[in-house]
Amino acid sequence: MARRLVIIGGDAAGMSAATQVRRMKTVDELEVVVFERSSRTSYAACGLPYLVGGFVTSPDSLVARTPEQHRAKGIDVRIRHEVTAIDVKASSVTVCDLESGLESAVHYDELLIATGASGVSPPWPGIEANGVLQLRTLDDAAAVERLLAAGARRAVVVGAGYIGLEVAEGLLKRGLHLTVIERLDAPMGAVLDADMGADVAGAIRAAGIDLRLGTSVTGFTVLGGRVTAVETAAESFAADIVVIGLGVRPNAELARAAGIAVGESGGIQVDDHLRTGSPHIWAAGDCVESRHRMTGRHVVVALGTHANKQGRVVGTNIAGGDAAFGGVLATAITRFQDMEIARTGLSEREAAAAGFDALGVTTEASSRAHYYPGAQPMKVKLVVERGTGQLLGAQIVGGANAGKRIDVLATALWNRMTAAEVSGMDLSYAPPFSPVWDPVLLAAGKADAML
Repeated sequence: MARRLVIIGGDAAGMSAATQVRRMKTVDELEVVVFERSSRTSYAACGLPYLVGGFVTSPDSLVARTPEQHRAKGIDVRIRHEVTAIDVKASSVTVCDLESGLESAVHYDELLIATGASGVSPPWPGIEANGVLQLRTLDDAAAVERLLAAGARRAVVVGAGYIGLEVAEGLLKRGLHLTVIERLDAPMGAVLDADMGADVAGAIRAAGIDLRLGTSVTGFTVLGGRVTAVETAAESFAADIVVIGLGVRPNAELARAAGIAVGESGGIQVDDHLRTGSPHIWAAGDCVESRHRMTGRHVVVALGTHANKQGRVVGTNIAGGDAAFGGVLATAITRFQDMEIARTGLSEREAAAAGFDALGVTTEASSRAHYYPGAQPMKVKLVVERGTGQLLGAQIVGGANAGKRIDVLATALWNRMTAAEVSGMDLSYAPPFSPVWDPVLLAAGKADAML
């Protein structure tokens, strides 16, 4: 009889793992059963703001593989099934069929927890009103479309992080009057230093958005079950749509209730092979904590890039191979209209908090040769360690073709390079793509000189 792998969660990490297992093991060798509480599998949640904005025209284009396509590959996907408990001693999970309400116990030989994360939802009065939502699922995107079709004209976005900026861009493109409320003193304040965030704030306001920084939401005005305004300590903002983008928390309660270790960061504790401390139980994706390569500390960084890599790693290991997940740098990129925003490693603030004697160095440059049409200004900030000169982090804010340069700096961080080493790297050059001294090289050279 084939052994059975049970996977809790049918999105990025879970389905990447299932697919990798099926590449390595036949159905007769290892049965794969996936329980997914929603009605979809394997879709690109990162594309939802662009669907709302009309940059992506069809919801179906965000779906990588349907449940039927997975089943055709020998993966037993059961949608609208929620795992409500894990019995470690009995090697079984309790599963509720959400359509019938019936519960059953399902045995596993190997178990993968890939429960993802949920959006932060404070207990504000009125948060359950119609029109207040988070953009986490295709159903959320459909709800936005219904509100727009019903005549919504005023939107408030709560939170000016990655999702907040992307949603704001999309709703602005759809013609809504927009307010963005952020409790920190700068947009992207959790991932950018304030001097870089100030440029982002300028771009938001230049687009005609009412950006309110240092402002905390206290609740919502609700009339007839529908939201009509967002309340703060200072004033009220009229709204037909409210999108909350305050980050996410790992869905680790199922593991915690089963006695599986959860770290101080709130994510399930795993080793570099994605094993938990409980025999035959693995975890991957947004529900786990990962080692930050610069600090060695364990953190939760909920990104699809990590979830898909972890899924492949854990699938390889469950199938009998040997793979390791190398850790994270929290490398990320987004945009607001024509402004590209990227970061990797530690900000100056994070480096100081981690105990580094760090120096922040900012350089202004051009994305192309100054004489070539379309050259855009950009700003590069490097965070380096005094004494060693090691690169600790980087941030980029600029026009077209600026943001993806963060990947060069992420590669340098991954390999623990110094500013001096980065300044001498052999990067490509031609006037349509870069000045003869690429902005990355300029920034590293300036940091090395200052050290």
